[in-house]
Amino acid sequence: MEILGKYGKEELAILYIARYDGKIIEFVESVQPPVTREQKWVLILSTLYGCPLGCLMCDAGEYFFGRISKEGMLAQIDHMISPRFPDKKITMSKFKIQFARMGEPTLNEHVLELLRELPKIYDAPGLMPCMSTVAPNSSKKFLNDLILIKNDFYPKGQFQLQFSIHSTDPDFRHKWIPGKIWSFQEIAEFGNKWYQPGDRKITLNFAVASDSIIEPKIIAEFFDPKKYFIKLTPLNPTSNVLKHKLNSGITKENMKDFILKREFEELGYETMISIGNWEENEIGSNCGQFATHFIEGDVKIKKDYTCEDYNLLN
Repeated sequence: MEILGKYGKEELAILYIARYDGKIIEFVESVQPPVTREQKWVLILSTLYGCPLGCLMCDAGEYFFGRISKEGMLAQIDHMISPRFPDKKITMSKFKIQFARMGEPTLNEHVLELLRELPKIYDAPGLMPCMSTVAPNSSKKFLNDLILIKNDFYPKGQFQLQFSIHSTDPDFRHKWIPGKIWSFQEIAEFGNKWYQPGDRKITLNFAVASDSIIEPKIIAEFFDPKKYFIKLTPLNPTSNVLKHKLNSGITKENMKDFILKREFEELGYETMISIGNWEENEIGSNCGQFATHFIEGDVKIKKDYTCEDYNLLN
């Protein structure tokens, strides 16, 4: 793997741009002050070369060149781990590996292979994989296999699953997430199979725009507060957010008294506004940032998907 760029701050987040197998990838390591790296360290991996989904606010959908291999994902992890832990003994109490950078992870079966092997490769008692998905229709087998992996390798709350749903209005949701995706009923039915006593609650994530349609009472019709956690996220200033003239519904000014958070809490949901650190927008390490746009000549836009690409969307 060839590192093409490195941006950020050691005490906050570092974004890496790399070439692997002739294609561009990016990955991130971060801490969350005032929590120290010794307490919590987060690695954020790419699982696809771009993404075929084309979600409205995310820049990763500008092109798609296929799935990253298990070895390609391990190369990302090893590049971040080796300088700090050359013996592969990761000591912090919470070591999160998030499959949430470039690409919808459920479109890559190599992610499942990697999850089966991670506990054998690294001596990391605090290892906690985190999976974020928009639940494409094609993800059923992947997610059902993931239940078995979670139960076998990451029991007792050592796995974090997130569904990024963004809106309670079907039309608004499909505007933001093109293609065929699971209904709330399908997500809830899967959640009943996934959740066991001792598991972490399943996260329902909303990237909140100023015109978002989010009705907490609709969420309560499908999702039990005992099993689900609500995360409200501001829109990051990606190229597509600017292109589509989207404005974040969560700002520095209103986040302390955000009414939507209170409405979810009144229905019994644990709810958080996940802002990370505003400085991460400048670094480009927040979710949805796509720094490879700035490497002239290394990224070529691919709009004509192959038959295999199209099948991933349906």
